Amino acid sequence: MPYHFFRNISNGTFQPTFGSTSVPNDTSFALVDQANFLVFDQERGREILGSNPTYDFVFKVSEAVHEAPVHVPSQNKLYLSQLAPPPGYLPQLVVDLKQDPPTLSEYLSDPPVYAPNGGTFHNGLIYWGASGGNNSIGGTEQRPGIRTLDPSTNKTTTLLNNYFGYYFNNVDDLFVHPVTGDIWFTDPTYSWFNKLTDTPPQLETATYRFTPHTGSVQLVEDTLVQPNGIAVAPNNRTVYISDTGAESGSISPFLPSLGSSFNATGKRTMYAYDLDPSFTYLTNKRAFYLAQGGIPDGLKVARNGYVVTGAGKGVDVLSPTGELLVRVQTNYTVQNFAWVGDGLTEMWLVGQGGISRVRWELEGQELI
Repeated sequence: MPYHFFRNISNGTFQPTFGSTSVPNDTSFALVDQANFLVFDQERGREILGSNPTYDFVFKVSEAVHEAPVHVPSQNKLYLSQLAPPPGYLPQLVVDLKQDPPTLSEYLSDPPVYAPNGGTFHNGLIYWGASGGNNSIGGTEQRPGIRTLDPSTNKTTTLLNNYFGYYFNNVDDLFVHPVTGDIWFTDPTYSWFNKLTDTPPQLETATYRFTPHTGSVQLVEDTLVQPNGIAVAPNNRTVYISDTGAESGSISPFLPSLGSSFNATGKRTMYAYDLDPSFTYLTNKRAFYLAQGGIPDGLKVARNGYVVTGAGKGVDVLSPTGELLVRVQTNYTVQNFAWVGDGLTEMWLVGQGGISRVRWELEGQELI
């Protein structure tokens, strides 16, 4: 960039994008902020986008956090959650992709699940990381944990709701390992900051592995400030976890929630790990990517091994070595996303204020 240039830092509410960087001696730089797609690697970027990529803003939604999008192929529906504000919101949302144009409606499972924050699809079921905790939400007590939804019957089942009697903090994001069936999940403290739980955190922030058929819960990572997104590569041997500690706050068992604040010099970093041959523990932690905007929230891996993360007002596509290849730019903060469709080349993005759609050549992994 020609001097003088300057990019403001985010304060959590105001999120300056790369395109908003002031470059007065290059008037063409203003075009960056107007583009739907930014390409940082010409060859690989063209392969990702294909000959006719499209971006469409489909639904205007509330400024609440929207999370946990999961596509159910048999129904061709996209299930997602609405968190806070306000706390205490129970219905989820469903996009019916069979309709033309797609429709958006509310959905309530039986029993309801409070604040799903992460989700995936496995063996015909939706797996949700439920982040809400309340003594009497919807007439029942709920605590952060892992729940499943059978979309064919509308019935939900609790798989996990405690660590030796302690409440989990949040249960933010998760994946089911294709080989073992173990559920790997992150547990930051955002539910307390966002007033989605009525008890302060009882555990350190950490990442766990849960084995449903034995009930075993094992700590696998506790070095991150706020472990958030988590995903496994197609080789089933590499796990990615994001640390969003740049967004954090104070915790005291003697005080109510004081919310969170954003510090641009805090952790907004993704890490890669190797899985051991038995698929039970992590080794070889290494820094993978520093988000160029916002924090790396939702996290998934494409069929070809490219890593995708929702970061600020957009989605970043990274090479397996952490190079930024393409960015999709949006006019709202993206929390998460999911691939849909027969060829898995259509992606739906969800977040604060919007739900949008990308059509390109980047294929998602088939979830079975």
